[in-house]
Amino acid sequence: MTDDPFVAHRSLLFTVAYEMLGSAADAEDVVQETWLRWDGVDVDARAEVRDPRAYLVRIVTRLALNRLRTLARRREDYVGEWLPEPLLTSPDVADDVALADSVSIAMLTVLETLGPTERAVFVLREVFDVPFDEIAHAVGKSPAAVRQVAHRAREHVAARRPRQQVSRAEQDAVVARFLDAVRGGDVTALLDVLAPDVVVVADGGGVVLASPRPVRGAARVAQFLSLLAAGPGEVELTTLPLNGGAGVRIHLDGEQDTFATFVVEDGRITRIHAVRNPHKLGRVDAETLLTR
Repeated sequence: MTDDPFVAHRSLLFTVAYEMLGSAADAEDVVQETWLRWDGVDVDARAEVRDPRAYLVRIVTRLALNRLRTLARRREDYVGEWLPEPLLTSPDVADDVALADSVSIAMLTVLETLGPTERAVFVLREVFDVPFDEIAHAVGKSPAAVRQVAHRAREHVAARRPRQQVSRAEQDAVVARFLDAVRGGDVTALLDVLAPDVVVVADGGGVVLASPRPVRGAARVAQFLSLLAAGPGEVELTTLPLNGGAGVRIHLDGEQDTFATFVVEDGRITRIHAVRNPHKLGRVDAETLLTR
C-alpha cells in the first residue's frame, strides 16, 4: 500500500462522494478538489494528522455538501425524471451486501429525497459507520444534533427503500426470466415476471426520448417492452453488473442506448430504472472501484 494516505483512500473518498451526489462526474470533481486541499497542507502539518482517513473523509464530505446544494437547484430544472449515474462495478461490490445496497440505483434514488445534510449524515453513519463526533465535524453540527438528523434520515429511508432484500442469485434469476420474455416478445411471460404494480422510471435528460413520467402497471410495461422487441430496429440485451446488482445494457441497431437496473421482491420485478441520457453513460465501459 502506498504511503500517501490520499492515494490509499482514494476509492473510499470517491465512494463517499458518489453516494452523496449520485453523479460519478461530480464525485470525481470533488475527489480532485479534495486532493488539492490535501496537497496544499504543509508537509509538517500533514504529518501531525493523527487519522488521515477521517481527515480526508471530512474534507470530501464538506466539498460534496457544497456541491450537493448546487446540484439540488440544478436538478429542479432537469427535463423529465432524474436518475443517478450508473457504474460498472466489480464482483467485490456485490459480495459486500451492505455496500451493494447503498450504491444501488434504487437506494441512491431514495437518497435524492433527503436534504443535503440528512443525506451526508445517513451515508456517513449507515454506510461507513463514521462516529457521530466525526460526522459532527464534517457537517458543522453538534453530535447531539447529528444523532437527531441520523434518526430522521433513517426513518425516511426505511419508509421508501425496497421492502425486501433478495440475494444476488435470486435477482440474477429473475432478470434472466425477464430478458428471455423480452427477447421472445412473450407478453404472458412478461406479466408473470413483473409485479402488478411495477414502475419503470426512464431518464433521457431532454437529450434523448424518454417518458417524462414513470410508467406504472404490469400491463402497460409489458406492452411497451414487447413492442420494443418487435420493433424495426435490432435490439441486443446484455447483462452486466451495475451498481452492485444485476444490470442490462441495451443496444439498438448496434448503438449503445440504455442501461437498466432492477428491484426484485417476492420473485418479481417491482421497479426498473432505465438511464438513457448519454451524458450519464461515461462510467459503464470500465469498472469503478468502490470501497467502504
